[in-house]
Amino acid sequence: MAKSPSKASIRVLVVDDHPIFRDGLCKLLEAEDDITVVGQGRSGADCLALVEKLKPDVVLLDLKMPDQDGLGVLRELAELGTGVRAIVLTASEDERDYVEAVRRGARGLVLKQMATARLLEGIRKVHRGELWIDQRVAADVLKVAGRPAPGELLTAREQQVVTLVAQGFRNKEIAEKLSLSEQTVKNHLHAIFDKLGVSDRLELALYALHHRLAG
Repeated sequence: MAKSPSKASIRVLVVDDHPIFRDGLCKLLEAEDDITVVGQGRSGADCLALVEKLKPDVVLLDLKMPDQDGLGVLRELAELGTGVRAIVLTASEDERDYVEAVRRGARGLVLKQMATARLLEGIRKVHRGELWIDQRVAADVLKVAGRPAPGELLTAREQQVVTLVAQGFRNKEIAEKLSLSEQTVKNHLHAIFDKLGVSDRLELALYALHHRLAG
């Protein structure tokens, strides 16, 4: 089926070493009017070569591959400075993998058993520049079951700051959007970190995603 000419397609590269999963995923993506699969790979080496050659907007990257794992590929993509946004696909239950993937530059993290609609949502959000991590994953990473809900702790302004951090904005951009000084944003973040018991922007973004504060 031809793509709708009214929409600019999101150019996606799919890298996974399981052919049946990879082919099925590509067919699902190609059924969407606003997504075009520009290539497929089965290894870390394939991913790096195809990113350079095809210049995709988003790469769907398997975390566990035989030649080089997704974490190593993420590091090399960051060093190449291609600007491609990576979403990691994983069947891993190890929360340490989740955290490390985001620390190395993944903009999204998707469990392979997740519903297709959630993956499509993630691709579109990551393409827009947002961080997208499934709520179940965020909960696993943060172990937030015993933490108070943000509405019980944060002021309305602090919740606005959290939302913008989760959407990928830096302090200067947040200051401009909220008509604040950059120092005031920093002060808000220090207060937020203390109230929520998080140690950095990554943990804050995961907390926001889990509590639906990411917009």
